[in-house]
Amino acid sequence: MLTRRHFIISSTALFSAPIAGPVFAAPTSDRSKWDAWDALVTPADYDPFTSNPWGLHPRLLPQIVQANPGLRPGDIHVDAVARYIYHIRDDGTAMRYGVGIARGNLYTPGTYTIKRKAKWPTWTPTKAMIARDPEIYKQHENGMDAGPDNPLGSRALYLYVGNRDTYLRIHGSPDTRSIGGRASSGCVRMVMAHIIGLYEQVDTGVTAYLYPPERIVTATS
Repeated sequence: MLTRRHFIISSTALFSAPIAGPVFAAPTSDRSKWDAWDALVTPADYDPFTSNPWGLHPRLLPQIVQANPGLRPGDIHVDAVARYIYHIRDDGTAMRYGVGIARGNLYTPGTYTIKRKAKWPTWTPTKAMIARDPEIYKQHENGMDAGPDNPLGSRALYLYVGNRDTYLRIHGSPDTRSIGGRASSGCVRMVMAHIIGLYEQVDTGVTAYLYPPERIVTATS
């Protein structure tokens, strides 16, 4: 005869075990391929000041310019209006590169600390990015391996406020058409060959200043 106790025990045996969900491997960056990837995104006979297989406007190519007085060597400054990034050098000059910035209101001006650097980083879109553009980002919700097609490209500088990762990056981009414009979801984009050079000159702990874009400058001028 089936008792209530028998039913409870049998039900537990049948239904108590959780159903395991799919297990996804964390995205990876294969170090053995880094040199080959660097060569792939760097033009033959590369000269940072003149090489331009990407068809950039000449003003967006790297240039050495005079820095404004009083700027601290090592720091980064992003001019969101002109679409330039400046790395201040010890001799009072700055290395200037063309960049792309975030579209709409996704660009976030502010003062940040570069607390992490990564070669050929992996990438995982944020929940906000997936919610905003699911048709683009949902497919990558479990992360994307490093490589020339990864949205973070060849190098990434990670922007923090205190000990909080803002999820804003200065990074290489496979979409060179976006350099000089507004296309990203918050980050500052560079040509992959350009950031390979910048990366070696930037130390962790330096400050990155992201200045306001046109709409804020216009509103307050």
